[in-house]
Amino acid sequence: MRLVCLVGFAAICVASPATADPVADFYAGKTIKMIISFSSGGDYDLRARMIAPYLSKYLPGHPSVVPENMVGGAGLKAANWLTNVAPHDGTSILGVSQGLAVTQAMKQAGVQYDVRKFNWLSNTTDSPNVINSWYTTGVTDIKQVMEKPLVVGATGRSSGSYYYPAALNAYAGTKFKIVTGYPGGNDVNLAMERGEVGGRGSNLWASWKSTRPQWIAENKIHILVQVGVKRNSELANVPLMQDLVSDPKAKQVLRFLSLDTAIARAFVAAPGVPAERVAALRHAFEMALKDPALLAEAQKSKTDISPSSGQEAQEIATEIVDTRPEVVELAKKVLF
Repeated sequence: MRLVCLVGFAAICVASPATADPVADFYAGKTIKMIISFSSGGDYDLRARMIAPYLSKYLPGHPSVVPENMVGGAGLKAANWLTNVAPHDGTSILGVSQGLAVTQAMKQAGVQYDVRKFNWLSNTTDSPNVINSWYTTGVTDIKQVMEKPLVVGATGRSSGSYYYPAALNAYAGTKFKIVTGYPGGNDVNLAMERGEVGGRGSNLWASWKSTRPQWIAENKIHILVQVGVKRNSELANVPLMQDLVSDPKAKQVLRFLSLDTAIARAFVAAPGVPAERVAALRHAFEMALKDPALLAEAQKSKTDISPSSGQEAQEIATEIVDTRPEVVELAKKVLF
């Protein structure tokens, strides 16, 4: 009897480590790629690099989390890579381009992903997007852009930096001239400084505060329009896109284009990742975004952290893609 008990106890001891935490067992010793859809130096890039070490801290097994830039198509390249190339096992994370859901809803060429099938892990801010002018243009109010052209830089036709000014041209009578093809927002900033463009078609308000606070303080940029479902309290005197039109259908289109501000800086995992790993990744993001050290870093760099859960982000992305077809068709007629 004693021998049988000892053998049984030994068997339990051998089995326990392998079954104690399968998520930790999987991630131990592994590396997670954290793909960033845009070039270095902008808010997408800085935010991902700040979060990465804290994500490693809170994930079972403590895998290394390595940020990597993958530029192309205003986020299309990275989203298609996550869908078609990346392993679907939880070792690839994407700092997703804000406009992907709208791009998919409008069935734009090049879309090989479905945001509804991504595993949304977290959204880190709901800050509005804004369109700005550069101080040398003399443009300080959106009404001036209804009277004379303003050249603005954009990353690509699948991003808000193109959508927003193009929609305002169609519905509000603005005269934005949009130059596309910049690898990232930081490149548009350099173009403004060089005088190549007179503004930026879109940037997160939180990004301006974190990456170029001196430009705000010195009035080198003027915020002309904000993009969101409601006005940000810090931009109380800046109109929403919807405020610039009176036609109900136009308001619906502009609201549709504004919905993705609720998932302005989100992170996703590939389709098909096992549920227990998705749950662990979501929990790790939740804990990381509460970590006092990360919050201190964010405060020092003026990076807005106002998170929402992966489940909430998933629901918003699905709502955007499932927008009523007649609204989507109106948007497509304007933008393409």
